[in-house]
Amino acid sequence: MTTLHGGAGHVRQEPLEVAPETFRIRAVHRNLGGTVSTNMNSLLIRSAEPVIVDTGMVVTDREAWLEDVFTLVEPRRVRWIFLTHDDDDHAGNLTEALELCPNATVVTSWAGRGRTCLAFDIPIGRIRTVDDGGTLDVGDRTLRAIRPPVYDSAYTRGVFDPTTRVYFAADAFCAPMPPEPVDRVDELAPDMWAQGMVMFHHHSLCPWLALVDESKYRREVEQLAAVGPELIVGSHTPVIAGSSIERAFAHLAALPSAIPPPLPDLVREQGA
Repeated sequence: MTTLHGGAGHVRQEPLEVAPETFRIRAVHRNLGGTVSTNMNSLLIRSAEPVIVDTGMVVTDREAWLEDVFTLVEPRRVRWIFLTHDDDDHAGNLTEALELCPNATVVTSWAGRGRTCLAFDIPIGRIRTVDDGGTLDVGDRTLRAIRPPVYDSAYTRGVFDPTTRVYFAADAFCAPMPPEPVDRVDELAPDMWAQGMVMFHHHSLCPWLALVDESKYRREVEQLAAVGPELIVGSHTPVIAGSSIERAFAHLAALPSAIPPPLPDLVREQGA
């Protein structure tokens, strides 16, 4: 892994090929006083009709993101830009990507279409809607839109590629890393991974977890597991593969009853 350190807590990492013709476009930010780091990932699938899944963080990562993506695919070949949702760490470089990729169509949810068009000044003819359970034909395979059980936007859909059995989970499975980032969750200390997932989901992604019906929620987790992903990538997690997949779903299923740790800032204030 090549890691280049930038300013303001940013860490530059080269794209990582996680499956044949499938690349995790990586950015990392140090946070919580530099005690942990967090992934800000997107994905490139070099299918017959290439697909960019999410367009990275806003200006802070723009130059690196554009360089990383377009050294791997010629912009005019890109046919689809699939937005899992339109938060600024997922759609930060959408305008620039559309300018560079004249043949690309944005794929978003039906509910998110109007806001996405207005926010990014996209002609309605350049938008296609695919909702949870829908599919997208990309020439040599058909991708499936599968919403993860946890999310911070009602517009969210993840992407499952049945050819490589890679699932891009949007914000789900989010977890912190040590200050020096890792490629895979099995490089994390088990307690850091388990407790980090609890902290990030309860304090950042979906504080509504404590309010859900646990049996209904568990069924959602089981339905996603039954799809059979062999590798999970997401916006804010290292790669999940092998025996870690079963543990990841177990951690996810246990979140509603998990007790989150105190917020780090509160810990410092109380110790002052």
